[in-house]
Amino acid sequence: MFFRPVLPTLRLIPALALLPIFAWSQQQMSSYDRGRAQDMLHTISDDVRKHYYDPKMHGVDFDAQIAETKKKIETSTSFNMAMSHIAALLDTLNDSHTFFVPPQHAYRNDYGIQYQMVGQRCFVTRVRPGSDAEAKGVKPGDEVLGINGYPVDRADAWKIQYVLSILRPRMGLHLALQDPSGAQRQLDVAAIFRNKKRVNDLTSEGGGDIWELIRQNETQEHLLRARYFQVPDQLIVLKMPEFSFAPGAVQEMIGKLRKYPNAIVDLRGNPGGAVETLKYFVGGMFDRDVKIADRVGRKDTKPEVAKGSHDPFTGKLVVLVDAESASAAELFARLIQLEKRGTVLGDFSSGSVMEAKEFEEKSGTDVVAFYGASITQWDLIMSDGKSLEHSGVKPDELVLPTAQDLANNRDPVLARAAESLGVKITPEEAGKAFPYEWPPE
Repeated sequence: MFFRPVLPTLRLIPALALLPIFAWSQQQMSSYDRGRAQDMLHTISDDVRKHYYDPKMHGVDFDAQIAETKKKIETSTSFNMAMSHIAALLDTLNDSHTFFVPPQHAYRNDYGIQYQMVGQRCFVTRVRPGSDAEAKGVKPGDEVLGINGYPVDRADAWKIQYVLSILRPRMGLHLALQDPSGAQRQLDVAAIFRNKKRVNDLTSEGGGDIWELIRQNETQEHLLRARYFQVPDQLIVLKMPEFSFAPGAVQEMIGKLRKYPNAIVDLRGNPGGAVETLKYFVGGMFDRDVKIADRVGRKDTKPEVAKGSHDPFTGKLVVLVDAESASAAELFARLIQLEKRGTVLGDFSSGSVMEAKEFEEKSGTDVVAFYGASITQWDLIMSDGKSLEHSGVKPDELVLPTAQDLANNRDPVLARAAESLGVKITPEEAGKAFPYEWPPE
C-alpha cells in the first residue's frame, strides 16, 4: 500500500512550541498512563527496527533516540505529550510514510477552515458554513501568515495539521491572516467539538454502535467517489480523490475516458492509496506493460509493473497536481511525464513518495486502546534513476490560483488544462465543476 502521509517531512520539535497556546487543563498523567506510553514506545520502536526498509536508519542512532524518548516520557505531564514524543522519535528518520498513529481521542474537532499551500504561500481554501471561523469573517482567499504564533510555509503546513488535528487537538486557533487586498488581521476562532463514545460495542447486541460505524463508512465512500465533468464530444475530466478503487471501478473509469478524445485527470488533493489501484489505472493508459518504479527494500529490489490494457484510453491526456497531491498520485503524474504520455499542470506536488505498511497495535485487555504506525518498507526509484521523496513532481506548466481566484471560486488550473487541449472553459465554469461537499461535523 501507498498510505496517505499524515505529515510529509515532519519537524515535530519546533512544532511543539505552538502547542501551549489554547491549551486546556489536563489531568496529571497517571502512573498507569505513563506505563502504557512506555509500552507503546517499546512496541512501535521494535516494529520500526524490524520492518523499516533501511536497516541503517539513514545514519540515525535510533537506539539513542529511543533512550532519549523514554526519558522524555518519564517527565511528560500529560498522555498527549507522551504521544508527541513517540511521534517525534519516528520523525528523526525524515520519512514521509513513517509516522506514529496515536490512539484516537474521545472527541472530534473541526476548526471550520481548510487551508493549503499554493506555491510558497498558504491560503484558506474553504470555510465551513455556520462555523466560528465564518462568523469571524474568515474567507477563502485569505492568506494564512501564522497559526498560533507559528509561521506557515511549505515545509511546515502538514506539520501543523498533524499536531493540531491528530496529536494534540486544540479548543481553537489564533490566526494571522491577510486578505486579497493586503489588509492584515489577527483573530481567534473556536473549534467545533463533538464527543465520541469512549467504548464502542460492535456486537449484534451492542445497540446502534455497529450501525453508526456503517453509516460513517458509507459517508466516507460517498465523499471519496470518482466524479466527472464533461464537455460533450470534446473533453472529460475525472476527479480522483484517492487511489482506493477496486479493479472493476477502475475499468469503469477508463471506459468513460475512452469515449472522449481528450481527458484531464484531476489529482489535486489526492493523497495516494493502494498499489493495486495505481497499477490498474496506469495499465488503462497504455497498450503495453509499464514499469512504474523499482522497489528498493530491506533485502532486495523488485520492479513494480503495471500490465497494459488491450483497450486503453488513447486520447490526449493532462494530469493536474498540487501541493497536496502525494504518493501514488505523484507516481502516476511523473510516469505520464517520463513515458511522454501526456502533460502535467498545476503546482509542485508534495514529495511524499514511499511504499509503506500499516502496523496496528493495541494496549489493554477489557478496555482496548488502538494505535500503530505507518512504516516504509520500500523506496521507489523511477526510470530516470530518481526518487520523488522530498522533491515531488515538477509540472510541465506551473499554473497557480491567486487569492482572488480562491475568493471568487475560480479554477484557472482546470481552465488552462482544458485550453491546452483546445477546449474553452472559463475559470468560473471550472470552479463549479466539482462542488465541495463538507463531511459531517
